[in-house]
Amino acid sequence: MTTRVTLISAASSRALREARFDDGCPADAAGLRLARAAAGTLTARGEVWVSPSARCRDSAGALGLDAVEVAALAGLDVGRWRGATLDEVGAREPDAVVRWLADPKAAPHGGESVRDLCDRVARRLDAAAQLSGRVIAVVEPEVVRAAVVRALGVPETAFWRIDVPPLTATELSGRADRWNVRVGHPLTGVEADRDGSGTEAG
Repeated sequence: MTTRVTLISAASSRALREARFDDGCPADAAGLRLARAAAGTLTARGEVWVSPSARCRDSAGALGLDAVEVAALAGLDVGRWRGATLDEVGAREPDAVVRWLADPKAAPHGGESVRDLCDRVARRLDAAAQLSGRVIAVVEPEVVRAAVVRALGVPETAFWRIDVPPLTATELSGRADRWNVRVGHPLTGVEADRDGSGTEAG
């Protein structure tokens, strides 16, 4: 049984533009315009999920997707750093930031470690692998990073080296413990027919 999971990174927001840890702000007007323009490229033919954040819910709506909120796909919990910029946190807690970026097990902010996030997302991928067909999920960029890390079985330190632009699709196809990954292509390419069947190959 083969499953195809398309992870769509949410539209831009003020927090993203300011390199600010998510504070619950919505997607910005420019990001939503781009999402609405891409709405016709996606066809929901299976499960449709969304991270439980304002930006992701806004993005899913603008993309024309009727998505179910999934708590397991929430962005990284950064505890007391929520709402601050990385520069602000670095000025207050430089040692903590260095430790957090270097050690996937560290959570000096009192929230969730990168390892915990990767494990949480991997469990959801395992659940997706039990489904036949297609899953679309509009998620935070760190969820995409975690999924790629676990799908490829690379060290968790690679998490920070994966760039995830807004409104790009990362596709995982296969099954639990054996995924193929196609990373970060524009939404206009998601529905491309690569198998000649006349349906989306994702």
